[in-house]
Amino acid sequence: MKVILLSDVKKVGKKGDVVEVSDGYGRNFLLNKKLAVLATKKSMEILDEQHLQQDLEEKQKEADANALKEQLSKIVLEFHVKTGEGGRVFGSVSTKQIVEALREKHQIKIDKRKVIDNTTISSLGYTDVKVDLYKNKVIGVIRVHVNG
Repeated sequence: MKVILLSDVKKVGKKGDVVEVSDGYGRNFLLNKKLAVLATKKSMEILDEQHLQQDLEEKQKEADANALKEQLSKIVLEFHVKTGEGGRVFGSVSTKQIVEALREKHQIKIDKRKVIDNTTISSLGYTDVKVDLYKNKVIGVIRVHVNG
């Protein structure tokens, strides 16, 4: 019996897969628990339409990420830290501070876990911070200037 999975099923397949299962397993478990539907001509057409829709959404998300990358490349964030003799820095700038500054000054929301360079900035000068904007395909760069 051929079925289309509506959700991930362990040792069978992922959501949207068309799989061949035994008749009893398909009828008594997958169809009964609404984990799958029969793979008829109509349901296959619906599945193809859903795949097309997902592809369009993915392309749109990637285009949005590229636009955000361009916007980020023009931004320089300024941070002030205390310094001692000889340019010695007291404190540092964390990824959380960078993300908050982006949100407050430029209304750009980025998850702090998407920052690739996950270390704190503890030196004066300019530093480039990389951010994963879309599935490791689109990487944005934020320029951070730390002065004393």
